[in-house]
Amino acid sequence: MTPLKIDFVSDIACPWCAVGLGALEKALERLDGQVQADLHFQPFELNPHMPPGGQDLGEHLTEKYGSTPEQQAQIRQTIAARGAEVGFEFHPGGRGRVYNTFNAHRLLHWAEGQGAGAQHALKKAFLQAYQGRAECMEDPEVLLAGVAEAGLDVAAAREVLSSDAHTAEVRERQQFYTQAGIRSVPAVIINDRHLISGGQPVEVFEQALRRIASGEVS
Repeated sequence: MTPLKIDFVSDIACPWCAVGLGALEKALERLDGQVQADLHFQPFELNPHMPPGGQDLGEHLTEKYGSTPEQQAQIRQTIAARGAEVGFEFHPGGRGRVYNTFNAHRLLHWAEGQGAGAQHALKKAFLQAYQGRAECMEDPEVLLAGVAEAGLDVAAAREVLSSDAHTAEVRERQQFYTQAGIRSVPAVIINDRHLISGGQPVEVFEQALRRIASGEVS
């Protein structure tokens, strides 16, 4: 099998990141036995200055992108359809509110050291909570429920949240990817060299991974 290092740069506040992860997972399933993926989730904050309490989603999208409620509804339909293709069910009314996600990123950084698959499981639990159930992702208890869902140590995670643990490391990684030119997510970086941008279809991920693994692109 060909080893592939995959850095999935993303934010749980990004619905396209849920689509992209689902598509990447399905592409890797199709390549089972051909590639060995070393998957890492890297931090990116869409709204790093979001204050406590968050902001209404519709209001936020109008302020940030100038979109109308009708346009937002159409985009939600598109994202829901793309999510369904990869087995992800979005909350029918959208996320409701937008929250700061920095503590989620701290826990994801912590989870990277908790054993094989731990970070992946926590990422999926957080995406389900935020994008699938529209839960308040600045609430420590919601985050800890995700930790429990991922089968990780809740007491240890609570200690992380009650301190500034992993703050510097997350800031450093965010700065690294920003300085590397990442401006939107998901950004999927293969072997530190090849970039796949956006919530691409399964076939796009599969084709790109096959070409990289075979050495067609160096």
